[in-house]
Amino acid sequence: MELSERYGPVFTVHLGRQKTVVLTGFEAVKEALAGPGQELADRPPIAIFQLIQRGGGIFFSSGAHWRAARHFTVRVLHSLGVGRELMTDKILQELKCLSEQLDGYEGQPFPLALLGWAPSNIIFTLLFGRRFDYRDPVFVSLLGLIDEVMVLLGSPGLQLFNIYPWLGALLQLHRPVLCKIEEVQAILRTLLEARRPHVRRGDPVRSYVDALIQQGQGDDPESLFAEPNAVACILDMVMAGTETTSATLQWAALLMGQHLDVQGRVQEELDCVLGPGRPPRPEDQQELPYTSAVLHEVQRFITLLPHVPRCTTADTKLGGFLLPKGTPVIPLLTSVLLDETQWQTPGQFNPGHFLDADGHFVKREAFLPFSAGLQPSRPGWGGTSLAPGVGRPQLCPLTLHPPPAFRF
Repeated sequence: MELSERYGPVFTVHLGRQKTVVLTGFEAVKEALAGPGQELADRPPIAIFQLIQRGGGIFFSSGAHWRAARHFTVRVLHSLGVGRELMTDKILQELKCLSEQLDGYEGQPFPLALLGWAPSNIIFTLLFGRRFDYRDPVFVSLLGLIDEVMVLLGSPGLQLFNIYPWLGALLQLHRPVLCKIEEVQAILRTLLEARRPHVRRGDPVRSYVDALIQQGQGDDPESLFAEPNAVACILDMVMAGTETTSATLQWAALLMGQHLDVQGRVQEELDCVLGPGRPPRPEDQQELPYTSAVLHEVQRFITLLPHVPRCTTADTKLGGFLLPKGTPVIPLLTSVLLDETQWQTPGQFNPGHFLDADGHFVKREAFLPFSAGLQPSRPGWGGTSLAPGVGRPQLCPLTLHPPPAFRF
């Protein structure tokens, strides 16, 4: 963002030998994401994920493998209730379990990591067809490993490995994260194999893993759903589907503690609309404009996803410049969420950014916490945007660079 003040909204940086075009500010990013469409649909290769996934999975595959994995995943998640009433009930059930955990502290301080248990369990319910007890050793081990992997992905050594893979390989900078990933994959293979004897082709699909097993039982000439790619898909879902929601909830708790007036107003609105003891449902959102504004402002203020790397699939013109096919492009989402031309007080936590003069919720075009565009984006769960201490609340929220969010 500092470089853009000197070189303008479109400029080139050199990441090792790779020239990368950076786009800053709402107008430049909007042109890139809403304009070319399919021309920025590809992703540049990231060295560490090429080693981990070897072209498999959802977020780092390409061509036919990516299309097959993405279409399969979207279809299965929809059949499991994502975006429908069935998913709401699962979320509220998990919320009840989390509330009971919080009540157990009787008003005393609790570890913020606890707020990550519920969203992680919702993802695990979709993946494996059952929730885990918060004390389950598999659950505890998996969350601990995810946390360690995220921190390692944000380490300076991994960033050096991604920019200079040959040097990183020589110095073995990738070995710590690969070892942790192998432990995660071992747990996932165990869970996958435990379900395999119970799944028959044509049976009702109760989980993402069940769907993968059934798909692998049919004609699969390219082995798109053989065990290695099945594990890669599950790994992508686990890693990308847990950390971002957990980090957002932790930041929300921190910001409510820092802004007691905002916390009080949210509680007042919830009490007024929901009454005592009733959990919120999607249909209540229209009646909760201030609460909705606060949730949106949390995501804007913490800039959870600094950028989603893209890659041109054809010669593309952006900002008056011609970008050859295969050029990596970084639309800097942080610069959009903090753009002084779009937000009244970009550096401050201000729910008023999403409210009109009458207190009604207002959608903002510059609200792009997870990218945008006609082509569904494929951010992963790491890459060169990460920094040490990934996903952890710190005293200065704007110094955080957590992992990308769970989207396709």
